[in-house]
Amino acid sequence: MCDRPEIRPTHDGSHTLFLPRMNECYHSRYGAIQESRHVFIRAGFLGVAKDRVRILEIGFGTGLNALLTLLEAEKRPIPRIEYHGVEPCPLPSEITDALNYEALLCPERKGIFAALHRVAWDRPTEFTPRFLLHKIKGDSRCCTLPRDVDLVYFDAFAPEKQPRMWTLEIFRRLRRCMAPGGILTTYCAKGEVRRTMEKAGYSLERIPGPPGKREMLRAICI
Repeated sequence: MCDRPEIRPTHDGSHTLFLPRMNECYHSRYGAIQESRHVFIRAGFLGVAKDRVRILEIGFGTGLNALLTLLEAEKRPIPRIEYHGVEPCPLPSEITDALNYEALLCPERKGIFAALHRVAWDRPTEFTPRFLLHKIKGDSRCCTLPRDVDLVYFDAFAPEKQPRMWTLEIFRRLRRCMAPGGILTTYCAKGEVRRTMEKAGYSLERIPGPPGKREMLRAICI
């Protein structure tokens, strides 16, 4: 059963969600938008230099990473983005409609965030002429994943809260889905996670984390 989240503010003014049963937030209390921008856009998306970029997000969640990627892609001459987001527990519309990401990021694009959430699950959809959105309702440990992925946003809950998502098996599974030289970014830099990812065959970088975190990980598929 999926936990019922509560909306909470973070230090940059953007919302996050808190899961009472798990005692865990979706984002850093220091700022949901600034964390997502730092970990997934700056450390991930901006490092992929291709005409066609295939992205896989583990944990579609609030849709913030998808919105940030769409907005950033529109600033750049990238002909095609394929965005695949896996989520076992999609959020209800009364929650996503109350999140303030659109008001903070693109108030002139009224309705775009709600439209991302209205896209049907398990059906690739041409959201814009250059942005295909494929929301996959399922468990990333066993559901069908895209192939030749250029970039993985690994945004699962923390290892101590969701240990089944930080195993050798799942990192090996993701590596098999990635194109050579593909990038995986995650906010977590724990030693056990680093060792697991190295064993799975990634080349790892420890790079500065977002506010509130000293380090994060960027992994290259070799």
